[in-house]
Amino acid sequence: MPLNPPITDWRGQRVWLVGASSGIGRAVASLLHARGAQVCVSARQQALLDAFVREHPGSQALALDVTDAQAVAGAAQRLLAGGPLDLVCYCAGHYRPMSAHALDLPELLQHQSVNVTGALQVLAAVVPALLQSAGAGRTPHLSLVASVAGWRGLPQSLAYGPTKAALINLAENLFLDLRPHGVGVTLVNPGFVDTPLTAQNQFAMPALLTPEQAAQAIMRGWERGQFELHFPKRFTGVLKLMRCLPYRWYFPLVHRFTGL
Repeated sequence: MPLNPPITDWRGQRVWLVGASSGIGRAVASLLHARGAQVCVSARQQALLDAFVREHPGSQALALDVTDAQAVAGAAQRLLAGGPLDLVCYCAGHYRPMSAHALDLPELLQHQSVNVTGALQVLAAVVPALLQSAGAGRTPHLSLVASVAGWRGLPQSLAYGPTKAALINLAENLFLDLRPHGVGVTLVNPGFVDTPLTAQNQFAMPALLTPEQAAQAIMRGWERGQFELHFPKRFTGVLKLMRCLPYRWYFPLVHRFTGL
């Protein structure tokens, strides 16, 4: 039995994707547009958003810095003035590889600002409206894009991993609080996806997906009413099992498999 209401028809659905100028967010926005959704894409880079709109007639671009609380609130108000939102997906993200041997406090705080605080500011701006919409008989949906890096500690993930762990816990709490009131909540935990962020990695990324493949997996999960979407299963399934290991086994295995 699905944990969320399955989404069977995207035509006319008003969707706001925050962090959609490239990578997974852009690919999801493109696929939603092809399915008939009314898509609004947000990110900091206006030129990339404008390019998306040119390629996807009828879509909307709304430039936004998620670390600016006032800008987030203003963007949400502008969108909600045009009618209820059916899906809000937070896929903005910041990533730099980091280990404790080269700890960089400003970079740590930038991860927190984009990956966590930005998500909280979007939630504060849209959750009341989503609850109101659900109370009026609609079935709004909220989705957070985290990462398998948030499941357990990993090398080079000192800055990134903790922020994604926070999003995982946040999504679980949102589901407990919002689903009984008619708001669907989905947690997205991708494995490695070929994006500008992962291009920084200096190691071989197993089971690497294209953004388009990731978008297809996300759409299937939304349409099936799933809560957690993790992919590709041949990679994330192994990590799921490793989550259950005691630390005395987990830590040596991670060092062995990564060489770090």
